[in-house]
Amino acid sequence: MRKRPQASSISPDTSAEKSSDASKIDENAKLNQGIQIKTARRSGFTLLTLLGVIVYASWVVYQYQYGSLPLPLTAEQAGKRGFSEVEAMKHVRELTKLGPHTIGSDAIELALQYVLAATENIKKTAHWEVDVEVDFFHVNTGATRLGSGMFKDKTIIYSDLNHIVLRILPKYAPEAGENAILVSSHIDTVFSTEGAGDCSSCVAVMLELARGISQWAHGFKNAVIFLFNTGEEEGLSGAHSFITQHPWSSTIRMAIDLEAMGIGGKSSIFQAGPHPLAIETFASVAKYPSGNIIAQDLFSSGVIKSSTDFQVYREVAGLSGLDFAYTDYGAVYHTKNDKLELLKPGSLQHLGENMLAFLLQMAASSQLSKANATVDDIQSNHDTAVYYDILGQYMVTYRQRFANMLQSSVIIQSLMIWTASLLMGGYTAAVSLALSCLSIILMWIFSLSFSALAVFILPLISSSPLPYLSFPWLVVGLFAAPAFLGALTGQHLGHLVLQRYLSNVYAKRKQLSPVIQADMIKLETERWLFKAGSLQWLVLLIIGTYYKIGSSYLALVWLVPPAFAYGLLEATLTPGRLPKPLKLATLWMGLAIPILVSAGPFIRLTTSMIGLSVRFVRHPGGSPEWLPTVALSVFIAGVICLTLVYLLSYIHLSGAKTSFVLATCILFALSLAVVFSGVTPPFTEETARAVNVVHVVDTTGRFREKPSSYISLFSVTPGMLAKEVEEMKEGFVCSRHKAIDYVTFSVRYGCLTFDETEEGWDESDIPTLEVVKDTNGDKRVTRVAIDTKRSIRWFLSINTEEIEDFSFKVGSEELVPADGKHSVDGWHTIQASGGKNAPTKFELTLFWLQNSTLGSHKMLQSERPLLNLRTDLPGVVTPKAEAVLQKLPPWFSLFGKSTSPHTLSFLTSLPVKF
Repeated sequence: MRKRPQASSISPDTSAEKSSDASKIDENAKLNQGIQIKTARRSGFTLLTLLGVIVYASWVVYQYQYGSLPLPLTAEQAGKRGFSEVEAMKHVRELTKLGPHTIGSDAIELALQYVLAATENIKKTAHWEVDVEVDFFHVNTGATRLGSGMFKDKTIIYSDLNHIVLRILPKYAPEAGENAILVSSHIDTVFSTEGAGDCSSCVAVMLELARGISQWAHGFKNAVIFLFNTGEEEGLSGAHSFITQHPWSSTIRMAIDLEAMGIGGKSSIFQAGPHPLAIETFASVAKYPSGNIIAQDLFSSGVIKSSTDFQVYREVAGLSGLDFAYTDYGAVYHTKNDKLELLKPGSLQHLGENMLAFLLQMAASSQLSKANATVDDIQSNHDTAVYYDILGQYMVTYRQRFANMLQSSVIIQSLMIWTASLLMGGYTAAVSLALSCLSIILMWIFSLSFSALAVFILPLISSSPLPYLSFPWLVVGLFAAPAFLGALTGQHLGHLVLQRYLSNVYAKRKQLSPVIQADMIKLETERWLFKAGSLQWLVLLIIGTYYKIGSSYLALVWLVPPAFAYGLLEATLTPGRLPKPLKLATLWMGLAIPILVSAGPFIRLTTSMIGLSVRFVRHPGGSPEWLPTVALSVFIAGVICLTLVYLLSYIHLSGAKTSFVLATCILFALSLAVVFSGVTPPFTEETARAVNVVHVVDTTGRFREKPSSYISLFSVTPGMLAKEVEEMKEGFVCSRHKAIDYVTFSVRYGCLTFDETEEGWDESDIPTLEVVKDTNGDKRVTRVAIDTKRSIRWFLSINTEEIEDFSFKVGSEELVPADGKHSVDGWHTIQASGGKNAPTKFELTLFWLQNSTLGSHKMLQSERPLLNLRTDLPGVVTPKAEAVLQKLPPWFSLFGKSTSPHTLSFLTSLPVKF
């Protein structure tokens, strides 16, 4: 009976507790009633449209920045002092009519005579107060060894070269001749093209510039020298011979080089400095400025395997200046399609007007004498310029010192903001940041994986590893679509992980209802993903600033505007403390400037990579066929991850995920269908595959008896050749046969035929390597007589596992002293070329290593000869080679470069045990 009173005594207490809890719930309910969480209402159509607008805006920026060219002017429209593309095109037509004009050919002599006549005419029509001097400059012999670029650690020998040099200065101010600006380009071409772009267009621009300058120069304080050189295509020989042997070279204070890595379009600056005077002057006066330090960073890093005369002027003469290049239609470089028909109207006008304005400003400046580069400038890189154009209308330039200060300031402020945010948010904020970074990592992993997966699907449906070459926009569906889908997938997985973590955190807070908590978790997750996008750009900015990379301006552009837009519209102007959906205005404001500044260069880099894939392979068969496509897909995936990360953060809370997945899958499937159907073939007559057809006379014992003769067909474009050679019916067998060593490269996959190859060559043309003297004293020394017979273009490799150093003589003149040489892969290469009267007999003195591998097991295994020699006979085509050339498919083109063999080559060697 006592329990009842006890129960009754407890009962009031329990009811009191319930009453208390109920009152708290009522209070929270009242609070929750006052809280409104605005959810994201973004339809799939809205966000797909937004993505479409971003893509279209990027395309418009690219077209305006690189596709808009000025109208060509006639002589009457330009006037005596202006630049006329119509007049310049007359020079291009005359030079291209000559066909390929290589060093030592009849065509190069005709080209020289044409340019000489044009310069003499400029001299006759110059202003009466202007002095024009024309010099036909002949070079007997010379040698160089550059420290960087594609000719690094090679010895280049040249002889019997001719150049035309034109100097313009005021007649009554002779002191102007003490300081000069050099404008340079080359007349010669490779053997495979008439060279409308590379570089008849450059020569034509220079001739028209010289005509215009000759009407202005009476007011100059400095001279202008135009160098029309030969030998550039054979190792930059023309520039080196002029800068080291011509008497006017000592007066040069600035060098401007005109080049082409494609044909036409805008001629952009891709190298400048080291002294910033030239680029700063150009930026201030050019009518249509075009140039970007991204290209300079890629070029100097060695990613682009090429060299121009500008390297000689900067490295040998210590000059500063500018290096221009045409880059449109990069796939036609050094092929038959570098022809007049593809030269866009307005291309020459664009370069000509820019150069005319620059030269008029620079030639009248008293600052020219200060423009020389110093060793400190080149090594420290502190006072170089960062430069990039905006829409081809305005060029931004500032010094590297200022870039370091600006970027360091942004880095410090960003780190301070992040630190303050983490301190205020505590442990939850730190974990949320870590998980949002995880979403970035997953985004990269999935994007790269999906894009790379597409690469390995292509061989299953296409006969070529480059099915997009003739229609570059296929890469949008083939690689950009899966890369975007992968980025969305990876970030969404990170989004789910972050959302689950925040759910656990909010579950411990009882103040809000579950519905409101769920909405807040989604919105906070969205914000963390947006902010993480800027974090990856911050990391890139830190790295770029530390290594003083000029292209770091991209990270600055993609970090500051989105961060500012977020702070302005999401943090400052949001009235409540609770999170709200990200505004579309934040995205528009944040991406407007980055797209304006970087969309053009990103698309330009993509098209350049596509063009470079035609000549991607250095050693045919020596690298995987899929390598250039993988590199392209990785680049596209990287651009998508870096630039669309802000947009991706908007998708997860909307109903757009399904729409995006379907859209990207459909685009990818359609692109695969186009490739599979063959509607767009990989190669066309205007976008041809680069091949070489070489009749080889081989005395190395590599095939059959000595000498053996065969036709070698190989390609520097990835892909097999079996289908095409089968249709040619010339007895070719394609395989990864024993590598053919062409001295400067080796062919590990190609096609050979030994049928009917005994005609068209003579044994008297086989070069010889004869040991004249071999002495064994304190150090073994061997003298070798080299006779290249009729060849004026040859390549010799010296085995540096046996030879420590060497000297090289032409007659009694020592061209290359024994001064210590470097090697590449155990070989030091000598590359020689010259005119018709170039010497063919030389003396090589070899100084052996003390610990030579002679007689060792290592040497017996490797079977490396002591010397390898290749000689080319330019212009000689044997009957069998002619038959093969006639049957080449129209989408094939011969490809030439400084190391490529011509259509008849001889191979010989000297064994270690001679």
